[in-house]
Amino acid sequence: MTGITLPESEKAERVRPVRAVRLGPRSVVALVLVSAVGVAAFGWPLLAGPSFGTAHAADAPWLFGALLPLLVAVAVATIADAGLDAKAVAMLGVLAAVGAALRPLGAGTAGLEPMFFLMVLSGRVLGPGFGFVLGAVTMFASALLTGGVGPWMPFQMLSMAWFTMGAGLLPGPERLRGRAETALLAAYGAVASLLYGTVMNLYGWTIVPGLGSGISFVAGDPVHENLVRFLAYCLTTSLGWDLGRAALTVVLTLAVGPVLLRALRRATRRASFEARVTFEGPGGVRTPTGTWSSPKPDSRDAEV
Repeated sequence: MTGITLPESEKAERVRPVRAVRLGPRSVVALVLVSAVGVAAFGWPLLAGPSFGTAHAADAPWLFGALLPLLVAVAVATIADAGLDAKAVAMLGVLAAVGAALRPLGAGTAGLEPMFFLMVLSGRVLGPGFGFVLGAVTMFASALLTGGVGPWMPFQMLSMAWFTMGAGLLPGPERLRGRAETALLAAYGAVASLLYGTVMNLYGWTIVPGLGSGISFVAGDPVHENLVRFLAYCLTTSLGWDLGRAALTVVLTLAVGPVLLRALRRATRRASFEARVTFEGPGGVRTPTGTWSSPKPDSRDAEV
């Protein structure tokens, strides 16, 4: 029996990943700068010297808490300006609403948060730029929905933006498909879920008193001593929650990941995010860049 041969254009469409947002140089620079400030915001207790820790231990979390939402907003605006059209905004709104609605389903139960698997799959299909925006917007919407607005929210937004963007940076679907791709996403979801909890612990560790002096942050102490305390803090306070989040992400990714990946890819193909828009002017002159040019005017077009 002779197989059906697909046209080359359709083959390319099925193999080449479709991105809702193509990152330009400005967007990349904005993401790098925001990420650098984010690393400083989370890691200042381990990165700063003793003098900084002693003098600004009480000020740093609040300073970064005020700075991060502005920087995240700038990054989101830069990415949106680079090519987040109406179709991408609609997709963003739907996925953010679903993610925000999924998060409360497991809140308060061993750290089970089903929104994480959706962020992994969405970032994978729609790319790192869209993933960064989706992660930040979803966490913001979730905080409004659950009443979780507070100084920790900007840190959660940036952490989730990193989480979703990382899925978009994994090897492309032209290299991996089927079970191999699902296994990769499940493994990423497990590791990234643990890292999300660890990174968020860095925020809470410095402002929330520890369970004992052996795991509390001590401003001005050597880095290696604070690092030992931090690891003990994670093991004591949040490891159970982080493992529950990672396990649920793996189970949901393996169970419904292939179906949802196909649905998302079908939606992105139909949305034609990367299609070149052409407009036809009155005289039939067409331009491919979203603008149109009219034919040269004659004497009848002159103003009276």
